[in-house]
Amino acid sequence: MWLEILLTSVLGFAIYWFISRDKEETLPLEDGWWGPGTRSAAREDDSIRPFKVETSDEEIHDLHQRIDKFRFTPPLEDSCFHYGFNSNYLKKVISYWRNEFDWKKQVEILNRYPHFKTKIEGLDIHFIHVKPPQLPAGHTPKPLLMVHGWPGSFYEFYKIIPLLTDPKNHGLSDEHVFEVICPSIPGYGFSEASSKKGFNSVATARIFYKLMLRLGFQEFYIQGGDWGSLICTNMAQLVPSHVKGLHLNMALVLSNFSTLTLLLGQRFGRFLGLTERDVELLYPVKEKVFYSLMRESGYMHIQCTKPDTVGECAQGSSPTAGSTGAGRHPRGNLTTPPQCCPQKEASCSALNDSPVGLAAYILEKFSTWTNTEFRYLEDGGLERKFSLDDLLTNVMLYWTTGTIISSQRFYKENLGQGWMTQKHERMKVYVPTGFSAFPFELLHTPEKWVRFKYPKLISYSYMVRGGHFAAFEEPELLAQDIRKFLSVLERQ
Repeated sequence: MWLEILLTSVLGFAIYWFISRDKEETLPLEDGWWGPGTRSAAREDDSIRPFKVETSDEEIHDLHQRIDKFRFTPPLEDSCFHYGFNSNYLKKVISYWRNEFDWKKQVEILNRYPHFKTKIEGLDIHFIHVKPPQLPAGHTPKPLLMVHGWPGSFYEFYKIIPLLTDPKNHGLSDEHVFEVICPSIPGYGFSEASSKKGFNSVATARIFYKLMLRLGFQEFYIQGGDWGSLICTNMAQLVPSHVKGLHLNMALVLSNFSTLTLLLGQRFGRFLGLTERDVELLYPVKEKVFYSLMRESGYMHIQCTKPDTVGECAQGSSPTAGSTGAGRHPRGNLTTPPQCCPQKEASCSALNDSPVGLAAYILEKFSTWTNTEFRYLEDGGLERKFSLDDLLTNVMLYWTTGTIISSQRFYKENLGQGWMTQKHERMKVYVPTGFSAFPFELLHTPEKWVRFKYPKLISYSYMVRGGHFAAFEEPELLAQDIRKFLSVLERQ
C-alpha cells in the first residue's frame, strides 16, 4: 500500500510540475501602421537617410523671447526641492540658459555621432549609429541597441558610447568592442510621433527590431533603463532568438511574490531570498518604498490619464516641415482639432509653450531621481552629477521638436488601462539577462525579484553609486557592468 501511495504521489507531483512549469511564451510579432491616414498600398520606403541636427537664429531668438517673459513665483522659506523645483535656483538656471548656454555649440556636439532616419510602420525613426574606430585583429563588433526613457533622450548615451565602441583608448580592455545604435522612441526628439491611439512599448519594440534587421543585424544585444527597460524586455519577448543578451538597469517587476517579500522581508528577508544589501535599500519600507513612490509618482498619474492637458492642446495651425523635427512645426506638434471636438480652437498651452515650465518639469526629475536626498538641497543637487550644458541640451531636444506631449502620451498608452492588464506584463523573459542595481534607483529591485521575471538572469550587480539615469550619470560604471555581463555570457 505504501508503495502505491508513494508512486501515486510521485506521479501526481510529475503531473503538477508538467502543468504548472514555466512555458517559454513569446509575444506575437504582428504588424502596425502609425502614420497619418490609412496605409498606402505601395511598399514603404525602407531607405536609411543621413540626418543632421540643425538650428537657426530664429529658433534661438524665439526661445530667448519666451524666457524673458518668465513670471517668477518666490518659493516658500526653507522649502528646498520638497515642493518641486525651487524657483530661486530656477532663476539661476534660466539666467544661464538665456545668457551663457550655447545651443549652436551643443548642436555641433550632437552631430559628432552619425544620425540617420528611416521609415518604419509609417513613422520616421531617428537613431544614431556609432561604429568602432578600430578593431583588434580577428574581432567583429558586437551590435548593441541602447534605449532611453522619459524624460531622457538618445543624448543620455553620449558619454558611454566611446567606452563601448573604443574601450582601449578609454582605459578598458578591447575584449568587448561594440557597435552602438541609439534610437529615439517615436514621439521623442527627432522620431516622428504616432498619429493613432494605442502606440505602446510592444509596438516600439517591434519597430526597433525591424530597425536592427534593416541595419543588417540578425542577432544583437539590447540595453535599457526606464521605458528602455520595458521596450527591451518586450523585444526579448517578441523575438528571443534574435536577442543574444539583455542588460537592464531598471526592471518593472510586479508579482504576488515581490509584494509578499516586501511586506515580510525586514523580518524574514533571509528566508525570502533577500540579502543584507536588499534589506538596507528597501527598509524601512514605509519611507523607502511607499512614501518615496507617492512623492515621485504625481507626474505619472497626470500622464497616464490626461497627458495633453499638462503638455498642450494647441490647435489652429498646420504643421510645416522644419529642420528641428520630423516634419513638424519648428515650435512643435501643432495639430488640427480632432473631429470629435472641432469647436475647440483655442490654445491651452502649458509645457509646450513655456520653455521655463518645460525645463522645471524635466529637470526636477534629474534631481530627485538621481538621489531622493537631493530634495533637501536648494539647488536640488543637479550640478553635483550633471553640467547645466548637458541638462539643458536634453531639455532642448524636447523644446525644439515640440515633443513633450507625445512623449507623455506614452504613459497613457502603456499604463492608462492599469497594471497587469497586458499580456507581456504576465510573461517571463527567456534570454540571458544582466542587471545593474543602482542604489538610488526609484525602487530597488532585489535579485530574487529580477530572477522571477527573468529566469535566465546570469549577472546581477550592486552598483556602488548612481541613480535612475545610469548612462548619463555613471557611464563608466554602467559600461563596466555591460562588459561584465558579456564576459559571463560568453563563458557559458
